[in-house]
Amino acid sequence: MKISKNMQSALNNQIALEANASSSYLAMASWCEVTGYDGGASFFYAQSDEERTHMLKIVHYLNNLGTAATIPATKIPVSNYKSLESILKAALSNEQNVTSAIHKMVEIAQKDRDHSTYAFLEWFVNEQVQEESKFETLIQKFELIGRDKLAINEIDKILATDAATSAEPTA
Repeated sequence: MKISKNMQSALNNQIALEANASSSYLAMASWCEVTGYDGGASFFYAQSDEERTHMLKIVHYLNNLGTAATIPATKIPVSNYKSLESILKAALSNEQNVTSAIHKMVEIAQKDRDHSTYAFLEWFVNEQVQEESKFETLIQKFELIGRDKLAINEIDKILATDAATSAEPTA
């Protein structure tokens, strides 16, 4: 099966976006671990792995079509944060950017009448709804329970629980 050059380019750009997200979440996990947020560290290590898995799904898709995927270098991620809340807000912003890119790929697939890629991208569309919702809910916790040390400790525990329950199988 052949896909358009425009779709190939968009999928390869998405590989870069997922790789950079994985790298960013790894840096966030490291910051959490050093800062004493063990739950946050577990959560963001799992998020990093999940983004790598997403990247690999796209790599395998392109390779299975006979189109070699482009494996990018990643950007050096931000590695210093003000707070656990600021990390969650940065993560939400990242997920919103990923969602936007996926929606653009869906539009390309529709324009190209590329039904196979459209079907492939449906999983990503649904995944992004879950990802954005997850981060929005976590950020809301600060409004609900506060920002004092006890509240932040509770949010860190919530992150640990989420990391333990939402592990995604690898590609």
